Amino acid sequence: AGTTAPGLLIGSHAPSRELAVGKRPHWRQQRASMASIRMDSGADGDGSSTTDLRARSKELIGDKEGTELWRKRTAARAMLRAVDFTDEDFDKPLVSVACTFTNATPCNAHMYELGVALEEGVVAAGGKAFMYGTPVISDGETMGTSGMRYSLVSRDLIADSIETMHEGYLADGMLTLGGCDKSIPGALMPILRHNAFGVMLYGGSILPGQLDGEDLTVVSSFEAIGARAAGKIDDARLADVEKNSCPGSGSCGGMFTANTMSSIIETMGLSVPYSAAHTAVDRSNKLSEDKREDCYRSAKALFTCMQRGIRARDIATREAFENGIVVMMALGGSTNAVLHLLAMAHEAEVDLTIDDFNVIADRVPLLGDFKPFGRYVMADLEKRGGIPAVLKYLLSKGLIHGDCMTVTGKTVAENVKDAPDLEFGDDAEGVLRPFENPLAPAGSHVLILHGNLAPEGAVIKLSGKEVEKHRGPARVFDSEEQALDAILAGKIVPNDVVVIRYEGPRGGPGMREMLSPSAAIMGAGLGKSVALITDGRFSGGSHGIMVGHVCPEAAVGGPIGLLKEGDIVVLEPGARKISVELSDEELEARRAKWSMPEKEKLRGTLKKYAAVVSSASFGAVTH
Repeated sequence: AGTTAPGLLIGSHAPSRELAVGKRPHWRQQRASMASIRMDSGADGDGSSTTDLRARSKELIGDKEGTELWRKRTAARAMLRAVDFTDEDFDKPLVSVACTFTNATPCNAHMYELGVALEEGVVAAGGKAFMYGTPVISDGETMGTSGMRYSLVSRDLIADSIETMHEGYLADGMLTLGGCDKSIPGALMPILRHNAFGVMLYGGSILPGQLDGEDLTVVSSFEAIGARAAGKIDDARLADVEKNSCPGSGSCGGMFTANTMSSIIETMGLSVPYSAAHTAVDRSNKLSEDKREDCYRSAKALFTCMQRGIRARDIATREAFENGIVVMMALGGSTNAVLHLLAMAHEAEVDLTIDDFNVIADRVPLLGDFKPFGRYVMADLEKRGGIPAVLKYLLSKGLIHGDCMTVTGKTVAENVKDAPDLEFGDDAEGVLRPFENPLAPAGSHVLILHGNLAPEGAVIKLSGKEVEKHRGPARVFDSEEQALDAILAGKIVPNDVVVIRYEGPRGGPGMREMLSPSAAIMGAGLGKSVALITDGRFSGGSHGIMVGHVCPEAAVGGPIGLLKEGDIVVLEPGARKISVELSDEELEARRAKWSMPEKEKLRGTLKKYAAVVSSASFGAVTH
């Protein structure tokens, strides 16, 4: 099948890039280009393998009994003995385990068990681990409330928390856990930021809920709210959907943001093969054996990286990011992946821009028939070989760079060599479609739009919908709550363009997800006739004619903040265009009169976030 994808992806259009596709050196030679990136995590700079696995932790614990450094670190060891460190432990590599546990959400309720299993894996590999927690905000639970403002904020807060613990305790390697979607990039970003020895593990997908023979997800509950408001179901049916949507622990089951990001991160080689599709628990809500085994394999992979000197940025190359975007497009992933991949690239110091997504989108057809727009969930992909089977197939089509290094110490192509072959046949209309008969042709899923309404870009998720043009009057709302009330009250009619603004990274602050209004539109049967645009985000569970991440956002004077009720908004996905039928002169005249609306006084975390966060077109990063 070959090991690279010459001439198909971004690198072939960028001859000035040192690591252009088709000219990419072997990963070991590539390390020479990283000589200038000497990180505090102990990077050798010259790319040589690290033989001293305690290169960092000896500064905390001491190097060898009888030395001056050993004597200086006596007090630190005295305190560590109180938390069960032994004489033997002081000779072992120290591994930090970031356990994103909370029992406030099913996405992360099983994380402590996974953290314990990771610690066991570290011990088996010859190390000593310490575990710590991070904040976790459930998107699904806080959706449509002021609490949702903390969701995207938590991504960077999680990253900063992990960095603080890992760097503060001078650990030699790091294992991080992610479940609810912001905790996944949040768990990976500090590994990339410090070019550490690290492996990220996804907590696993929830099993589908079941009602009357139909698979349910949490999005079923959101859409049932809209269906009830439209009179399509009664209260009894609404309650049945609520009680059967989420049967146990694990992240949302469709190809929503959590499963999108876990698939991307496995594709990029930063987590162990097969882990993205393994479900979190069994039907009795006990930790699945596959997920427990993922913990041991992750610890083993970490020590492989430490012993061979394979650091995060040896894996997270430009080509690895391209691979991740290919899988996102092929499986029908979430628009949030655009935001998170840009943030991850920022941490890895990889040159990736928002417009690069269109270049890959134009080459990758939509193959996955997953919820929210399709019929299947992640557990169905697990039965068919998971991400390795998908990668093996895409590699055979020349869409994957197979020579990228991974945390196993093997290349992508080596990892997937023995993966199951995807079998289509009678299942051609099932979970995955063959390349020759896709759900939709290339350029039919997530696209980046530009125009006088979004000069810096906006993101639309088509998921195979044929939307040549949508032209309609703007229905303008300055918050998510105002828009949702109007939708549920039946005030939105076909052809309208619902505009929700002042919900961007700075204006929200926190860039809330618009799942409640988008689900209400779908539940009311308006999904094909009403568009929704926002400077906020959409949940991975959103579908319909949805445009998010409109940049610049309203709060900084972006054009979306200049719209008035009834202005004609035009979406042209084929032309990659979003515009309002106003002259440049009219927009400038409105801008001269614009001022930021009064909002509640910010305090604490949100105040700090709003002061430093970047545009969504750069990943909404905070440093």
